[in-house]
Amino acid sequence: MKTTGNTILITGGGTGIGEALAHRFHDLGNTVIIAGRRLEMLQKAIGDRPNMHALTLDMDDPANIAAFAEKLVADFPAVNVLFNSAGIMRMEMSLDKVRDLSDAEASVTSNLLGPIRVTNALIEHLGRQPDAAIVNVSSGLAFVPLVIAPTYSAIKAAIHSYTVSLRAVLKDKIEVIELVPPAVQTDLTPGQKTNERFMPLDIFADQVMALFQQTPTPKEILVEGVDFMRNAETEDRFDSTLAAINPFLK
Repeated sequence: MKTTGNTILITGGGTGIGEALAHRFHDLGNTVIIAGRRLEMLQKAIGDRPNMHALTLDMDDPANIAAFAEKLVADFPAVNVLFNSAGIMRMEMSLDKVRDLSDAEASVTSNLLGPIRVTNALIEHLGRQPDAAIVNVSSGLAFVPLVIAPTYSAIKAAIHSYTVSLRAVLKDKIEVIELVPPAVQTDLTPGQKTNERFMPLDIFADQVMALFQQTPTPKEILVEGVDFMRNAETEDRFDSTLAAINPFLK
């Protein structure tokens, strides 16, 4: 994937990983459109940066996604890169009891159906663009689950599989890349931004950009430390890794 001269859409670009990467790609001379529910957060992320734009998007609403895609292509016909970065993370306790599944259902709608719908709405347009790319943000938890976030972990595993399928089908049209973050200091969950065990956001973004500038671009963007989870099964240490990231199971 080329790293300059693109028109890039980043969902979830108003905060966290999406915002950090929006700034990094904008710094390289790309036109960047960030999308999310809260316009004020998007505008705050943009600040006074020229050629950086905001569009509101509700990842839970299929009709809104369709209208968003139509407006995006009308306003930015050169858009050639899609970053599916938006997402929520909800903890779920008491898996051994009947429970309210509203958090699980919300996660599936936003984190799995959302990016699938956005990709579907833009796929034909992207297929006509030069240097087109789709970047799906999964997680180290796609490969070893956090058992108190079982639906989130399962969704990220599904995003990994979906990305593999997209890559195989689109190999002659669109470059498909999977970004696999470890635990990063963001506001995704309460207390995460200040957790010293997690990777600082700026360090994460710097490492991601260094990997994107490799030629050819890796099909999986794996920053320092995430291979501990990504390769757990192939290195025959899945059970020990599961125990390590879920110490409360002991």
